[in-house]
Amino acid sequence: MFTVFTGIRRAIFLALIASLVAFSGCGGGGGSSSSEGTSGTPLASKVLSWEAPTSYVDNSTMNPVTDLDRFEIYVNETGTFTDADVPMAELLAVDSQTNTLATSFDLANLSPNVTAGPQYYVSLRAVAITGLKSDFSPGVSFSF
Repeated sequence: MFTVFTGIRRAIFLALIASLVAFSGCGGGGGSSSSEGTSGTPLASKVLSWEAPTSYVDNSTMNPVTDLDRFEIYVNETGTFTDADVPMAELLAVDSQTNTLATSFDLANLSPNVTAGPQYYVSLRAVAITGLKSDFSPGVSFSF
């Protein structure tokens, strides 16, 4: 059982590393979120995008629509993430109405827990329907 657990964690981790895409949106212009910073000014949209894993470490096929439960989003100012950390947000892996896989999240929705100014780091974990969690994806920095 430990081997299966390790395999799932590695597969999801490797898929997240390979596919953690980028942030879109710039600080100015349109596309701002309705979330507000501490000054009452809306935070600019910062979209984190990713691709879900499609195979396990042993190269057997994973169907993320049926095998994943959720994605956990971790944010801090250090870039170091541990199992003791609590996710700042959780996102269902599959939208129950459209049956589509989640592949992005607007970090401006984390307001008021994030504000304009500081540099933050974000990391993802995929959680299987069995409750097993992947390793943390590498932290990516952002600020508003």
